[in-house]
Amino acid sequence: MYAIIAFIPIIITVIVMAGFNWPAKIALPLAWLITAVICFAAWKMDIVTIGAHTISGFLTSIDTIVIIFGAILIMNTLKYSGGMGVINRMFTTISDDPRIQMVIIGFMFGAFIEGAAGFGTPAALAAPLLISVGFPPLCAAMVALILNSTPVAYGAVGTPTTTAFNMISGELSNAGVTDLEAYKLGLTKWVAIPSAIICPIIIFIAMAMMCKMFGKEKSMKPAIECIPYILMSAVAFCVPYLICATFLGPEFPALIGALVALVICIVTAKKGILVPKTKFEFPEKSAWEDHWKSTTAVQEDESMKVESNMSGVMAWVPYGIIAIILVVTRIPAIGLKGLLNVTTAPFAFGLKTILGVEVNWVFKWAWNPGVLPFILVALLIIPLHKMKGSQIKAAWKETGAMVGGAAIALLFGIAMVQLFRNSGAAFNNSGMESMLIVMANGLAALFGKAYIIVAPLIGVIGAFISGSATVSCTLFSTLQYAAATNLGLPAILIVAMQVMGGAMGNMTCINNIVSACATCGTIGSEGRLIRSNVVPMIIYCALTILILGGLILTGFNPFPVG
Repeated sequence: MYAIIAFIPIIITVIVMAGFNWPAKIALPLAWLITAVICFAAWKMDIVTIGAHTISGFLTSIDTIVIIFGAILIMNTLKYSGGMGVINRMFTTISDDPRIQMVIIGFMFGAFIEGAAGFGTPAALAAPLLISVGFPPLCAAMVALILNSTPVAYGAVGTPTTTAFNMISGELSNAGVTDLEAYKLGLTKWVAIPSAIICPIIIFIAMAMMCKMFGKEKSMKPAIECIPYILMSAVAFCVPYLICATFLGPEFPALIGALVALVICIVTAKKGILVPKTKFEFPEKSAWEDHWKSTTAVQEDESMKVESNMSGVMAWVPYGIIAIILVVTRIPAIGLKGLLNVTTAPFAFGLKTILGVEVNWVFKWAWNPGVLPFILVALLIIPLHKMKGSQIKAAWKETGAMVGGAAIALLFGIAMVQLFRNSGAAFNNSGMESMLIVMANGLAALFGKAYIIVAPLIGVIGAFISGSATVSCTLFSTLQYAAATNLGLPAILIVAMQVMGGAMGNMTCINNIVSACATCGTIGSEGRLIRSNVVPMIIYCALTILILGGLILTGFNPFPVG
């Protein structure tokens, strides 16, 4: 009963956004209000506690807002400096076929950014690049989100998978596991294997949707013609991806896989290897449907018409700096990660309590990719590209307008998540677990031995409402492990399904949808993206169940415990 009650805000959010096409800035304040009422009436939380965690949610949203601000600022700064026009022409010289551009920019470039930074940055960077080479803004947002799935388990140098392992490490030790690193490597491997199998399927689905929904022909035939190139690209990515996952652990599969594949895909595209002989095209811009277009000036052609004589190398320098900073600050061996990823001054600040309620909110500004490297690099672009004052002002003004459109949705969306996460016994008078745990337990009890169907869905739910595969793993990995051991299922494969669920949930999670729409200037189309992206997400989930669930049904257990 309480599980059903806990699901009410999620159900209503999905209905109003996907069913009635409400914008997130209206739907999410409503969802927060319903969540607050449920916390008060059913979970017996007092108003002060609800208020404290709501404020904590507002403050927590700073992380996401800063990332969006930094990403948009880079794009606008590059456009007004003329750099984006140069990059646009360079990508066109690689291939003027949107199908090839989707693979190179949407998947490979996005996978590299995911491996280095994660947390919503791939769509924020890759989608505007797709727009710059001629993609309709809504199409760019759609494919960037769909393609940002396979690399997510190893995003931010392996954070989701590492988090899942860390959450269950205590239980593993209690069960007698002495070689925890071997278990961690095993978990990394069994997330990577099904992900690699599914990878070319997801690339094809994204391309088929692009061709069917946005192409001149409104047909999937152009995507079928591109299958050889898709398979080659997937192999180029998945081979180093699997090698890193099998032998090195969760830090580098997405990062190294994307770097290797990016070089291979660019070279093969330029040489015409496996590239379709016929060209796919979008309709003329005058024929685009209104909801395809940007609703703001941020992606309009006028901002791309800045004349520039800069070289291609100079235009790409900001992205090179971004990549270098992300890598050197995320690899532990270099030492900067331990220095910057801290919860103490001067690299972070926070509050332990709000209204007398313990919240332990921290903003690690030096670890936030919106600050370092995005805003830093945006400032460096000014002298590098010799920008004028009027160009700088226009870029910052446009960025502020874009972020303002998404801020309301993010504030209330993350506040709702905070109430879900912090409605447990420590903060209520009902003695019940948090709403999130009650939801997951209800699903497990309902399905019993058929839990293999539920496991990835729990990961999806965690990512959908939190906007993060890492948060999803933080919330549910221990529950997934406990449910697996109680039901006699191989825990390592169930936890792998949790990690993959969090990754595939990125396609439709509210925060990513809002971020992509804000970056692409399509605010108000969030419902359309949820409706379109839920299809590949369901396919991804079904394939995960088929692969890992099938292994479980055969009695396979790669790492028996206890």
